Formats: sequence, structure tokens, C-alpha cells
Amino acid sequence: VQLVESGGGLVQAGGSLRVSCAASTPNFNNFAMAWFRQAPGKEREFVAAITRIGSRTNYAASVKGRFTISRDNAKNTMYLQMNSLKPDDTAVYYCAANPGGVPSSSATDYSSWGQGTQVTVSS
Repeated sequence: VQLVESGGGLVQAGGSLRVSCAASTPNFNNFAMAWFRQAPGKEREFVAAITRIGSRTNYAASVKGRFTISRDNAKNTMYLQMNSLKPDDTAVYYCAANPGGVPSSSATDYSSWGQGTQVTVSS
């Protein structure tokens, strides 16, 4: 599965941004999907995940209540709506696909990854 992220950019603290992930496969609804992020000098960390049909989601504690993950299987696209952004949210955001279908927080469960999109939050 080829994944391409878009929508990153520069935003002020307290602002909002939506990033998207477009998948090349016609079988998009066979995959659970997730967002991870990696800040400079830090390890990649889990952000949010969603099941194949969007019936269940999973969030990291640091973003719960501020970020919303969603998907549109008709468009083979996943989204991450980010509100109340903080400078600590600055990172490269990656989307990933899990053929196992579980909205796992473990990066090892995801077999396909995008190239990432930069999100920078200024204070």
C-alpha cells in the first residue's frame, strides 16, 4: 500500500490544522490506519488509530480531546483534525496501514508507511 500525507504546515499555538493520508490501494477498508509522529531528536510515537470501518478509535493521552482521527473509505483517505495545537505537537506526522485491522498503538503492527508531512506549531 502506498500512502501519501498532505496538509502539514506552520500554525500558531492554539490553532488548528488537518492532515490527510491518501492510499493507493482499492482495498483501503481492509486496513486499520494510524498516525504517528516524530519530533527532532525523539523517537517516533503513536498519535491515533482507527479501525477498518471507523467504528473504533484509539488516541495517545497527549492528544486525546484535541485531535480527531477519521477516514473516508470511498475516497481511500484518512484524516487527522488537530485542534488546540501546542508547540510540543511540532513533528513530522506519518500515516501507517495495518492489515491486521486492529487500531494498535504499536508501530510494529503497521506494514506500510507514508513519507511524512511536517507540522510546526509556533509559540
